[in-house]
Amino acid sequence: MKDDFTKEDPWRVFRIMSEFVEGFEVLSEVGDAVSIFGSSRTKQGSKYYKLAEEISYLFAKEGYAVITGSGSGLMEAANKGAKRAKGKSVGLNIQIPSEQKPNRYVDLLLDFRYFFVRKVMFVKYAKAFVILPGGYGTLDEFTEAINLIQTERIPRFPVVLFNREYWKGMIEWLEDKVVKEGCVTKDELKIFTVVDTPKEAITVVKKFYAKS
Repeated sequence: MKDDFTKEDPWRVFRIMSEFVEGFEVLSEVGDAVSIFGSSRTKQGSKYYKLAEEISYLFAKEGYAVITGSGSGLMEAANKGAKRAKGKSVGLNIQIPSEQKPNRYVDLLLDFRYFFVRKVMFVKYAKAFVILPGGYGTLDEFTEAINLIQTERIPRFPVVLFNREYWKGMIEWLEDKVVKEGCVTKDELKIFTVVDTPKEAITVVKKFYAKS
């Protein structure tokens, strides 16, 4: 029995197009924004949850919309901080088998089936990325952003790694192994900045745009 024609790859293109169109239409009205990433598994009350909320609160007070993946953990904390500051709280949800549910602090929600479409939205409409402690998904967003900057596929923008203690092992590996093997240069390590406080994160972004 033949598959239904709507399941064939050529027809899937139309669904992909519709996600791009909706994302472009909605997010083009958001204004200056920062995309904040971090683990969905971080519990309320943890130090990282509180810091994520504070970072988002400060960015929202500076007039930035806050964009997250709309899920739980640090995404929830970031949306919560934006809402507490009466800023724009945006969530880009992804349809996955574990059925991620948008957190209750998202005011503007977009739903995506395709990861790659969703990732375009994070980059296209963000003036900065703030990368909080997280796992594979967080690392994916971080490395894609710095790769796009490295290869000059997008203009340079601030990519901020938050909490030196958490990222210390990765940074040492980049310096001691990846740079020494010639896979990246020392200057390419400057594509991102490491900070330890919410105010430092804000300062990095403000200084970057003050120069431009």
